[in-house]
Amino acid sequence: MRPSDYDDGTAPAGRDRDGTGPSAGGADATSVTSPRLGPVGWLRFGWRQLTSMRTALLLLLLLAIAAVPGSLVPQRSSDPNGVVQYFADNPDLAPVLDSFQMFDVYTSVWFSAIYLLLFVSLIGCIVPRTKHHAGALRARPPRTPARLSRLPAHTERDLDVASSEDRATAAEAAVARAAAELKRAGYRVERYDVRGAPSVSAERGYLRETGNLVFHTALVGVLVAVAVGGGFGFNGQRVIVEGQSFVNTLAAYDSFNPGRFFDDRRLTPYRLTLDGLDATYETENRDALGQPIDFTAHVTIDGPDGAAERDVKVNEPLYEYGTDVYLLGNGYAPTITVRDPEGDVVFTDSVPFLPQDANLTSIGVVKVPDGLDEQVGLVGFFYPTQSTLASGAYTSTYPDLVFPVLTLNVYEGDLGIDDGTPRSVFQLDTSGMEQLTGGQTGVDSIELMPGDSMELPGGLGSVEFESAAPDAPGDDFSESVPRFVSFDVHHDPSQGWVLVFALLILGGLLLSLFVPRRRMWVTATTRADGRTVLEYAGLARGDDPGLERAVEEFADAHAGPSAASERPAAAGDRPADPENPST
Repeated sequence: MRPSDYDDGTAPAGRDRDGTGPSAGGADATSVTSPRLGPVGWLRFGWRQLTSMRTALLLLLLLAIAAVPGSLVPQRSSDPNGVVQYFADNPDLAPVLDSFQMFDVYTSVWFSAIYLLLFVSLIGCIVPRTKHHAGALRARPPRTPARLSRLPAHTERDLDVASSEDRATAAEAAVARAAAELKRAGYRVERYDVRGAPSVSAERGYLRETGNLVFHTALVGVLVAVAVGGGFGFNGQRVIVEGQSFVNTLAAYDSFNPGRFFDDRRLTPYRLTLDGLDATYETENRDALGQPIDFTAHVTIDGPDGAAERDVKVNEPLYEYGTDVYLLGNGYAPTITVRDPEGDVVFTDSVPFLPQDANLTSIGVVKVPDGLDEQVGLVGFFYPTQSTLASGAYTSTYPDLVFPVLTLNVYEGDLGIDDGTPRSVFQLDTSGMEQLTGGQTGVDSIELMPGDSMELPGGLGSVEFESAAPDAPGDDFSESVPRFVSFDVHHDPSQGWVLVFALLILGGLLLSLFVPRRRMWVTATTRADGRTVLEYAGLARGDDPGLERAVEEFADAHAGPSAASERPAAAGDRPADPENPST
């Protein structure tokens, strides 16, 4: 039935579709081919692919996957000490991961590329859809279809009319009443005449697309807010021992990671003092003995508004003066004093020891650059509850102070700090030093309990493990060793905006999921037998399992239940056979 010159692209060159003769284009006519894309065409094609919703969803999923490594390995921005420890524990794997920027995931080239592509894709999706949606909001509801019975949701009701003269008036009144009821139900309505019959066209559910646009626009807002927060914020870490203070200045941080646009003059000056740390461990359940239950750091913050006492917990940070102070970790900081042969103090400090296991077996380093005949380094192991393994090695069997023991290995030589090269306070470079105790030296390591002291080998002097509670009974070590807390100080000026956009994302998502997009029509038609019938029909955009019920309920409310639903089923009634209407 197609015209003789129709060509669907399958006929040989110069032949008709049936292959029996020359095509209408002549002997030189060829089959249909797509036009060749030039540079502009390829750019337009690439832009359309990038700004498609499918690509945006793919990039969003890819961004979530790309963020996973940030939770698997320590990050320099939040846990620089963990990165150092990871390099020490995995000397072969760590450089490989570092070459792929796995320790700087959120500022890496590949993560930033996905981030920017998602940003561009979302904007490319939102702008044309917003323009189209704005036009749809101003447009009139579509005309009433001529055959409503072909729509997926359709029902009819007879309109009782006393006389033929009243038929047109009754039909007009019924349609007008339907328009008013639909308008009260939240529909936009428009009156039409279909082949002389009055009708009303109604639609609602544009909030669904509005919610969709709000969702994607707010997602862009989150991306912008995170970028702004990363550019103008900062992240710093500081270890504080009980009784010591930290002042919010750039030089006071142990590590500091500013944003690209951060200005240290914006730091609000305040002092944070660690008054104490309460640690609660499991003591009843033998299967979980020693598991931490709660950590509470008691601090005093003194700033422009005066001094105030606060508590900081693991999941309850301190919000003061534009910074969020998080409790990251804790451990013990034994107070170690080193004296020269004459008894003069050359070093004394509470040294943080880094925990190595759940029972807080910890390792720490003491460096004594001056005051002795040679530079001295001490590598110590601290055991809160010391126990001896079958191999003879020491370990800790409980994280609290029950039987604290400190062992020290002594090194003599060059600490490697005189040339100005920065060195980690938690590591001792022994390449230029001689080991004097422990290992294969044949000299036992120095072993101390709180309050004990011992001479250093070679007449270098002495070392003392001071007790923080010297007046406590001899078997009470609960307060003998001070603790330290690792704080993470975070400043993000975009936190409020991120919360606002997150709530908009949630609200837009709920609207797009639960608001149905529907169109409904009501028309009054006169049949050949003289009956006036009210037809009700509905159409949904997408899946809407409640559409048929909504049309039936509106018809019942407007014109009353249908006769079929009111008539009780007779004993001999059989269900109608859809294949044989006569039944």
